Amino acid sequence: MSIQRHDTKARMSRAVIHQGVAYLCGQVAGPEARHGDIKAQTESMLARVDALLKEIGSSREQLLSATIYLKDGGDFAAMNEVWDAWVPDGYAPARTCVCAPMPADELKVEITVTTAVDA
Repeated sequence: MSIQRHDTKARMSRAVIHQGVAYLCGQVAGPEARHGDIKAQTESMLARVDALLKEIGSSREQLLSATIYLKDGGDFAAMNEVWDAWVPDGYAPARTCVCAPMPADELKVEITVTTAVDA
């Protein structure tokens, strides 16, 4: 049984890969977008997902599931506009979206992703 951990710190790893499946840690907007609106934060967050997918040898087309956490349910439609443009046609993962407190007051959205990786 081989488990690969990427960028492991005391509390978490940015990604853990096991048997061709990668589990990404929660991603939020980068510092440049943390005080932006929901669309800016979602774009930044998804750009960070893209970077991590590339780093581990995966892509948007290999997404298996996503859980999106919104601070405010009123942001659902605006977040979905960005999400819909980001997900390639025909490759939508299983997805859940819930309202939840954020780890910092300025954050509006967070995502966790599970993806297949090339062996």
